[in-house]
Amino acid sequence: MSKILFKNRTLFSLILDVVIINLVTFLIFEKLHQSIFFHSYISFFWIVSSSLTGYYKVYRYTNFFKVIRLIIVQNLFYTLGFFAFFGVFKEGVVVHTQTKTLLFTYAALSGIKILTFFLLKRFRGLGQDFKKVVFFERDSTSKKMISLFQKQKNYGYHFIGFFSNKPSLQESYLGNEIKLYEFLNENKVDEIYATLSQLKKEQVAELTKYSNLYNIALKLIPSSKELYSKSREVEFYDDTIKVLSVRKLPFNTIESRFLKRFFDITFSLFVMIFVLSWLVPILWILIKLESKGPAIFKQKREGIYGDEFVCYKFRSMRLNRQSSTVHTTKNDRRVTRIGAFLRRTSIDELPQFFNVFLGDMSVVGPRPHLESLAIEYQKDVENYIDRHKVKPGITGLAQISGYRGEIRKRSDIKNRVRLDIFYIENWSFLLDIKIIIQTVLKVFKGDEKAY
Repeated sequence: MSKILFKNRTLFSLILDVVIINLVTFLIFEKLHQSIFFHSYISFFWIVSSSLTGYYKVYRYTNFFKVIRLIIVQNLFYTLGFFAFFGVFKEGVVVHTQTKTLLFTYAALSGIKILTFFLLKRFRGLGQDFKKVVFFERDSTSKKMISLFQKQKNYGYHFIGFFSNKPSLQESYLGNEIKLYEFLNENKVDEIYATLSQLKKEQVAELTKYSNLYNIALKLIPSSKELYSKSREVEFYDDTIKVLSVRKLPFNTIESRFLKRFFDITFSLFVMIFVLSWLVPILWILIKLESKGPAIFKQKREGIYGDEFVCYKFRSMRLNRQSSTVHTTKNDRRVTRIGAFLRRTSIDELPQFFNVFLGDMSVVGPRPHLESLAIEYQKDVENYIDRHKVKPGITGLAQISGYRGEIRKRSDIKNRVRLDIFYIENWSFLLDIKIIIQTVLKVFKGDEKAY
C-alpha cells in the first residue's frame, strides 16, 4: 500500500487537497451559498490552477524556499478564483465567512504540504523511497553530483555506479557503453545521468530513445556551451549543479492524465444530460423514418495502445457491407438525407460522448481509425503507431487543421499523423479548450470535407 502511495504521490496529494478544500468550505461557509455547482467550481479551479502554477512539482532536490513560493503563488491564484465566483454568479452578495474560509483552507493545505515535505526528507534519510541511479561518462560536475547523492541521504538517490568507454580502476566503474545497455536490460534503474561533454549526438539520441521506451528518466549534465531546447528542462540540484532533464511527454505525468480525465467526465456528462437526453429520441425517429436499421451505428475502432473498442455514431448511411472498409466519399450514395445533415454538422459524432464517459475515448485526441485502414496507414507512415499512446478523441488538432474525413492521397494521412503527434508531445489543458472552441466554430461555419 505504501509503495502505491509513493508511486502516485502527486495524484494522492491532489485528491487530498481537493477533499480538504471542500470539507473546510462545507463546515465553515454559509449554508445559504452551499451548492454542488460551487463545490464543483472550486475543485475544478484548484485542479486547473495548480497545474498552471506547478504546485505539485516538488522534487527530491527542491529546497524549502521554493515550496513556500509555490504555496504563496497557488494561494493567490485560488483566492482570485474563489472571489471571481461571486463576481460572476453572486454579484452584490456580501458573504461574511469568505475570509475565514480561505484562511482555514490555506492553513490546512500549507500545513500538510510543509509537513509532507519534511517527513519525506526524514523518510528518505532512513533509506526508504529511494531512486536507483547510474551515470554514463563523467566530468567534474557529475563527480560533484555523485558526491552530493552520497552525502545528502535525504534526497533519496541510491548511486549504483558509472559506465564509461574509458576504462577505470574505481570500484564504482561498471563497464563500457555496451555494458550499460546490458545492465539496464537486466536491472531496475530509475534515472540515468549522462555527461554531455563526453558524448556524441548519436549517443544522446540512443539514450533518449531507450529511456522513453523503458520509462527511465534521462538527466543530461551540460557543459557551459550546451544549448537548451524546448524538450529539455533546466533543474538545479543543491542550487549549484545544473542538470537538463529530458522532458517527458505531457501524458506521462499523472496530474495531466487526471486533469484530462476529470474534464472528459465532466464535459461528457454535461453533453449527455443537456443535449443527448432530448436529441437522441428526435433523431431516432428521423433516422428510422428514412431507412431501415438501428439509429445508433456501432463500429470497432482502434483505441489507446491499439486495443479495440466499440465506437458509437448516429447512423448516417443505409445499411451496407462496405461501412467497415471504405471511407465515405463526396456525394456518396450510401448517405441518407438526414445522414448528410448529421455528417455536415458533425452531429453524427455526438454519441461518442458515451465512449468518452466510459473511458474508451477522450473529448480531444487523434481520431480513431478502422483496424483495416490502420494496418494500411502503418505501412505508409513510419511513426503512425505513436498515435496509440493516448486515447482517441471526438475531435483533434488534425481535424480543425483541415485533415478530416476521406484520405485522398498519401500526404493526407502523413499530415494527419504529424499533427496528432504534435498534439501528443505538446498537450496542455488550454490546447484542448482551443481545439474544442475551433471545432464548434467549424460546425457553424461549415467544413468542405464534412461529407
